[in-house]
Amino acid sequence: MTTSGEKIVLFAFRGDPLCFIHVLLNALDLHERGLEGSIVIEGEAVKLIPVMSREGHFLAPLYQQAKEKGLIVAVCKACSAKMKVTEAVEQEGLPLVGPMSGHPSMGRFIEEGYGIITF
Repeated sequence: MTTSGEKIVLFAFRGDPLCFIHVLLNALDLHERGLEGSIVIEGEAVKLIPVMSREGHFLAPLYQQAKEKGLIVAVCKACSAKMKVTEAVEQEGLPLVGPMSGHPSMGRFIEEGYGIITF
């Protein structure tokens, strides 16, 4: 799903690093253009956090840039628990979010005027 607007949130569900690189690249590109490009990490994508936080991983530089710029606004609390990465998410200082039965709410972002893109 996609809608137009100056505030975009990228919901990443897939745990494929070659898909996730596009989430990072697009969020950083939106940020550089002065548009709000936020990232929500959901589903099996939460398993990427301990992997891409390691020095030497090909996603590490982009991940660190997105993290330093505050573009990762939510990591699914329920999926992190299910995939056993809660501790890694906490160590990375990323916000565990789960107001909707343990999951981040797309509705909240829509109410705040965000366009949503899913990966």
